[in-house]
Order: sequence, then C-alpha cells, then structure tokens
Amino acid sequence: MVGRIVDKLLFGVMLIAALQVPLLADHYQQYLAGLFEATQWQVKGYENTARQYGYPDVNAMIEQHLDNQEASVRADALQKQATLSHYQDLKAGLAVFEQGTLIEKSVYMFTPARFDALEKTLTHFKPGIPLSLNGLMFGAILGLAANILLTLPFSLLFRRKRRAMLAAKRPVIS
Repeated sequence: MVGRIVDKLLFGVMLIAALQVPLLADHYQQYLAGLFEATQWQVKGYENTARQYGYPDVNAMIEQHLDNQEASVRADALQKQATLSHYQDLKAGLAVFEQGTLIEKSVYMFTPARFDALEKTLTHFKPGIPLSLNGLMFGAILGLAANILLTLPFSLLFRRKRRAMLAAKRPVIS
C-alpha cells in the first residue's frame, strides 16, 4: 500500500517536472535569440570594418591582425575569432529551436557545454503548465518514462522478495 502511494507521488512529481521542459525550451529560445541578436550586431560591425579597410571578409582581416606585431591587436583578433565562432554556434542553436522537436531542443539545452546558458535561463524561469498539446504530450510521456525508469529496479527487487517469501510458505509435496 505504501509502495503504491510512493509510486503515485513519484509519478506526480516526475510529471510536473517533465511538463516544465517545454516551457524551459521556450525561455531558452528567447535567451538564445537575444544573445544571437547582440552577437549579430557585433559581427556586422566587424564586417563593416573589414569592408571599410579593403579586406575581402572578416576572416581575412582577423588573419592579418593575428600576424601583427602589437600584442593588443593580436588579442583583439583572437576575441573577434571567438565571437565569430560563438555566432556560428548561436546560429546553429537557433536553427534547432526553430525547426527541431522537443527532444532535439532538450538535448541541445542539457548538453554540458551549454550549462552556463541554461543556468542563466533558469534564473528567470517561472514554472507553469504548457498550453500546447505537443508540450502536454511530451511532458506526460517523459514523466511516465522517468517514473518507470526510477521505480523499475525497486519493483523488480520487491517482486523477487515476494516470490521468495511465497515459495518459502508453500508446503513441499513429497
């Protein structure tokens, strides 16, 4: 009896937690879009500077700056290179959030390399219930799957003990 109550409570907790994933994905997408816009503004500035000074593209300008004797110019070029790389990562991430499924979005968000962005998103996240059918279905299926995965070892263990107790109580027929 206690096991069934614990199982139901655990399922309820897992369902509520799983229902938060679609909402978190929406918040994460908003965070990503804002960061993308800010980074895009910076990259466009690099492109304008490269064009203004006769470079074929930003990468050519950065390569020449990396060969410069001034340490500050080389450091600035490395920062620009890192910003361009980050911009490409953000562009790929936005593509996942615009075209991907909730599973793809979840995998993207919960990748350890992106925990910093996830933490920043979580600071402004407010729990709720998703209003889309897709979000509700995802939450219900994920909650059920997580519940099964968490309770399966215990149910198998208790079932084995119960069978052993029943076998011990049965009379042996000779």
